[in-house]
Amino acid sequence: MSKLNIKPLADRVIIEPAAAEEKTAGGIIIPDTAKEKPQKGTVVAVGPGTKDEPITVKVGNTVLYGKYAGTEISVESNDYLIMRESDIVAII
Repeated sequence: MSKLNIKPLADRVIIEPAAAEEKTAGGIIIPDTAKEKPQKGTVVAVGPGTKDEPITVKVGNTVLYGKYAGTEISVESNDYLIMRESDIVAII
């Protein structure tokens, strides 16, 4: 986790997605074409929240989010997702 020069606004959160699984539990190697997008990641930046709803996640939390949630961005050759806090379904 590196220092990010982007500050999200309002209730937005920036997440670094976890790496896709390379093997199944049984040891079968998954080819690149069959890998699913991860639904888990680490929070790297949070916005200040809104007047009505403060932010509940913190930098460093590992979270679960919807499969198609967020917008993919690339900063300094690293891939991140930026999404609303409401798209996060759980903190692990």
